Amino acid sequence: MRYVFIVNPAAGKGKVTAQLCKDIAEYCSINKLEYSLQMTTAPGDAQRFAKEHAQKGDEVTIFLAGGEGTVFEALNGSYGYENVTLGVIPIGSANDFLKFFPKEKKSAFRDIDDQIKGRPLKMDVIKAGDKYCLNCCSVGMDAIVAKYMNDFRRVPFVTGSMAYNLAIVKCFLGKIGCRLTLSADGKDLGNKKCLFAVVANGPAYGGGYLAAPDAVPFDGELNYTIVENINKLKILKFIGRYKKGEVDGLSFVHREKCNSFIIKSQGDVPVNLDGEIFEMTEIEFKIVKNAVNFNIPQSLFKSLLKK
Repeated sequence: MRYVFIVNPAAGKGKVTAQLCKDIAEYCSINKLEYSLQMTTAPGDAQRFAKEHAQKGDEVTIFLAGGEGTVFEALNGSYGYENVTLGVIPIGSANDFLKFFPKEKKSAFRDIDDQIKGRPLKMDVIKAGDKYCLNCCSVGMDAIVAKYMNDFRRVPFVTGSMAYNLAIVKCFLGKIGCRLTLSADGKDLGNKKCLFAVVANGPAYGGGYLAAPDAVPFDGELNYTIVENINKLKILKFIGRYKKGEVDGLSFVHREKCNSFIIKSQGDVPVNLDGEIFEMTEIEFKIVKNAVNFNIPQSLFKSLLKK
């Protein structure tokens, strides 16, 4: 087995990168592992690095030390290569996909020994147009918030959750809601004025907001959440409940499972794909079952299978 560590030195404001790289080199040297360590310096690097290693054809585990953007790029660079296992070492400000795992076990993903001794588990992914996503996609206020959030993350001392809250405030001061035509598994859901629409493979996004608390990234289904537009005063109260995943029973919130979900708009709208923002008028999301080998730390593997 060959191991590759793709590190984004800007993730988490660069506070842990040097020590992490030192720990990786020391561990791999002591254990005589074949490894390489590559640092990203520009957008697209993680995708290029992952594709280059995938194309070599041998069994390789690629660890992504960064945030959602690093994982998104590497997934799209290595997608379709059965010889690749992807792992995540969380040094980003959010790392929301890992919030599916028990909070008390999150440290396992920072433990190099636990990761190296881990095992791959087949995970589903979301095919979003011609891109692939591991966690969550959204259109509407959330996509705009994600765009602002990326800006706030660059501000010193601003954490992932703080960046999300600041982005909400900025978005709140502008126009709220957008009109979308929605369908799930071929069923017309109508043309609605929406606060946002979320398609999820994992439960959390945006720094810990539980858009789909019941989502399981290996159950072969997507979870979607539609929030119809509400006035600004209601939004303030709603956001607190939404973050906790406690919105069942609200008449303007609709949650279901599906295999495919289509969103259309009359003009370009921001679309959030695992934190990366694109402008589109139409996009289809599809579940791709058992699409990627995802490395689970040794200490987590047995307990995860029980889910």
